[in-house]
Amino acid sequence: MKILVIGGAGYVGSHACKALGLGGLEPIVFDNMASGHADAVKWGPLEVGDILDPDRLDAVFRKHKPQLVMHFAAFAYVGESVVDPAKYYRNNVVGTLSLLDAMRRNGVDSIVFSSTCATYGVPESLPITEMTPQRPINPYGFTKLVIERALADYEVAYGLRWAAMRYFNAAGCDPDGELGERHAPETHAIPLAILAALGKGPQFKVFGTDYDTEDGSAVRDYVHVSDLASAHVAAIPYLLNGNASQAFNLATGSAVSVLELLRSVERVTGRPVPVELSARRAGDPPALYAVADKARRVLGWQPDHTDIDGIVGSAAAWFTRHHNL
Repeated sequence: MKILVIGGAGYVGSHACKALGLGGLEPIVFDNMASGHADAVKWGPLEVGDILDPDRLDAVFRKHKPQLVMHFAAFAYVGESVVDPAKYYRNNVVGTLSLLDAMRRNGVDSIVFSSTCATYGVPESLPITEMTPQRPINPYGFTKLVIERALADYEVAYGLRWAAMRYFNAAGCDPDGELGERHAPETHAIPLAILAALGKGPQFKVFGTDYDTEDGSAVRDYVHVSDLASAHVAAIPYLLNGNASQAFNLATGSAVSVLELLRSVERVTGRPVPVELSARRAGDPPALYAVADKARRVLGWQPDHTDIDGIVGSAAAWFTRHHNL
């Protein structure tokens, strides 16, 4: 079975491709390489192109004849989305509509969509469930919510089948060391803290120490990227067997504060993390963590990596090798 993986040369997408390959499926990577890495494409062919290019999409659909699409190709920097929303609406929303229309033209009716917890905004209560109201507070989160709505509308009108995977903080690296996390710029907390500890990055900025949390720092739910990949793969037979389209939270249910995360990095690396205490960032919720009971019940998915030291350790191992330390 061939799966067209949009954005498959990126962080989560490449890990999903490995999971597909190990599961006996062939990932066809479609990526514009703006932030992807060709050396991360190891389990199937790479087709370079942009989802805003309908002719290129059609050519790839005709050539490979995939049975399902996985869609990871989104800009995902919250701060950038605030200062340049046009970039996000064009790529995330217009680009996805272009992809959905290419699927319609080429007779592919199933998609696993990489959504986000950012669609929830600041939740009224915790932990977050799929029934928590979606009230995004930044353009990035809103573009993902618009896409979720488009998926539902396309199903009613055109018979599209979909699963929206609302995942929380993607973290860690491939335990086998074949894949890592390479963003430019890097904004994820774990790699920033590791690089600071290893002396390969600036001081780690703690944005806010006066939140209404146990230690005053923001709380998040860190999910290992390999677990995110396995959830996306689990959605394939679910959709192809004719089950109902719906959204799933992907989370561990564990609430880890920023300061707890820094202590984990120090335990794993054996080095202190130089820290700069800063004011809160506008739009950062105090706490975001969720339950993934629905994904466990419906998809048979559960995370294998739930210990924060293990998640940090998988990332630290990759960054240590990558920087020859």
